[in-house]
This record gives sequence, C-alpha cells and structure tokens, in this order.
Amino acid sequence: MGATRFDFTGAQALVVGASRAGIGAAIARGFKEAGAEVTITGIEDQPVAEDQGRFTYHQLDVTDLAAVRALAAHMPRLDILVNCAAITSRGEEMDPDFFTRVVDVNLHGSFRCAESFHSQLKAAKGALINIASMYAQFGSPRNPAYGASKAAVTQLTKSLAIAWAEDGIRVNAVAPGFVETDQSAKARQDPAFTTSIAQRTPMGRWGQPQDIAGAVLFLASSAAAFMTGTCLPVDGGYSVA
Repeated sequence: MGATRFDFTGAQALVVGASRAGIGAAIARGFKEAGAEVTITGIEDQPVAEDQGRFTYHQLDVTDLAAVRALAAHMPRLDILVNCAAITSRGEEMDPDFFTRVVDVNLHGSFRCAESFHSQLKAAKGALINIASMYAQFGSPRNPAYGASKAAVTQLTKSLAIAWAEDGIRVNAVAPGFVETDQSAKARQDPAFTTSIAQRTPMGRWGQPQDIAGAVLFLASSAAAFMTGTCLPVDGGYSVA
C-alpha cells in the first residue's frame, strides 16, 4: 500500500469502522506502518484477531450520538478522522426499515462522528476522510440504500469541506470500486457477478483493501495540502470503462 512513503509520526488517527477484515482495517494498518498512533472502532466486541493488541479499540455504534460524543470526549486530540463505518445487504435494501438503518449508519453515522470531533480537528488543522463508493455515481438496483447513502456522503464531504475550510480542516473522500472484503462476501458468492465485475474493470480484477488505504493516506498527508472537497475514485478504472 506504500504506507512507508508517508510519515505520520506523532499523528493521532481514528478509523471508525475498522473491526472486520476490510477497508477500515487496511487503512488503520497503513497509518500504523507510517508511524501514527491509531485508534479504531467497530460494532463488534473485538476487532479481528490479527488486530487485537495492535490498536486501541473502542466498541462503537455510530447511530448512538451519546456514545459517539463520549468517545470524542475521551480523545481530546485528533489529527486524522476516517469515517469507514458502513452496512449493506445485497437484495434486501428495498425493505423500508432496513433502508432507514443503512442510511442512519452510513450517512448520519459519518456526520455524527465528523461533528463530534470537529473541535479536535480544528485544533490540529487536521484531515477528515470519508469513505464513499462508486455507487455514488451508478445506480444500484440490489443496493439502493447503500448507493443513496454513499451519494449523500459525497455531497456531505463537499459541504463540510466548504464549511470547515476556515477552520483549517481538509475534508475529502475516497470512492472504492469493487473490493474483496467481508462486506462484499455475500455478493461474491455469485460467480457470474464476480466474473462480470472483473471483466468490466480495465485492470481486470477486484480491488484489495490495501488498494484503498494508499489513497486515504495520501489525502491525509501534506502531499494533498491543497485538496479539499474531492472524492477520489479508486476502482481499477471501472467508472471510466
């Protein structure tokens, strides 16, 4: 992932939604390898075995505003916030209750975390990176709630970038393409679907979580000092094919 190309020594990073084998965990590992002090959260009691003891871990439900604010009060300093908590379930999102739940986690959860840590990011002149999706640009008949929520995350990124620029906070997003994670495991049970995605993608494969981590580290680094309000696609060329 090229983490060693960046130096985050002394930086405090929080990756929300990093307890499972996926994008959040890869981002957290990337920051750790680059020298940052990394805290992660997840809905599970513990992160995956590989990461137990590697990071400070807090169980967190991002739909619980009081819990999010309690975590913020526990962390008086923060340089980098990555909002990666998200849920989806292919083929089940037409149910109104589940649709509401997806939007609450993916969109409102991202805003709750951003708003709760605003003062810390302002004090640090820090960076907020939201994880959007290529489904912010494409229709998703099997994942309508996920697509809608991620499109809204992209718009939220733009709005916060403008609102918080005067505070010295840079706000950007990354839009992953199809990535092999625990979250995509259900979709990948369909061999025809998996093959069709690889064939449609110019680079000829699904992404790996570490493919996304490098872009996040870049956006958090001084190399992206004049970037805010952008949504960077990392999809192997899927969105331009």
